[in-house]
Amino acid sequence: MHDQPRFKPLAESDFYPDLRSARPVVEDTVARGQLHEDTYFYTGKIGNNDGDFMPFPVTQDVLAHGQQRYNIYCAPCHSRLGDGNGMIPQRGFRHPPSYHIERLRKAPLGYFFDVMSNGFGAMPDYASQIPPRDRWCIVAYIRALQLSQNATKNDVPAGQEVPSQPPTFRGNPGSGATLPQIASPAASPEEKQ
Repeated sequence: MHDQPRFKPLAESDFYPDLRSARPVVEDTVARGQLHEDTYFYTGKIGNNDGDFMPFPVTQDVLAHGQQRYNIYCAPCHSRLGDGNGMIPQRGFRHPPSYHIERLRKAPLGYFFDVMSNGFGAMPDYASQIPPRDRWCIVAYIRALQLSQNATKNDVPAGQEVPSQPPTFRGNPGSGATLPQIASPAASPEEKQ
């Protein structure tokens, strides 16, 4: 068994008419898990143009998963706010553009997917690190991040209150070494001072 006959990879073999020991792949075969029938899901493009819709419904779970993946892979450079002031650029690397500039707010969703998949400028591609569904979850979270940072009171439907008001403090808001003392919502004006 130690010295059995075998083909050495890429060595010449007179057994086959084409003299190659490595056999070509059978035509039209696809490796398991690499069918990729839904080209939009795997590329973010419709033909040569970036698409502008999600390939699956966006739910709270999708956004939560997108936020988690964004915080792992994107926030070191883009920051948790998406303003491009993450820890990596603060250490001297090139600043990525803010997601809140007009060009990127108007960019189609497929653009973000394509940049994550293939890289752009100084940004490397993340296709081998982030599966396609996770990349789409990140895209959904980026769009939610853009909406949250650029929302106005006019974006809130009529008759609905803004979810929360900023807290009011009694005295100073705290120094970091001391906890802030938050005034109760029904506090009198004297308590708030």
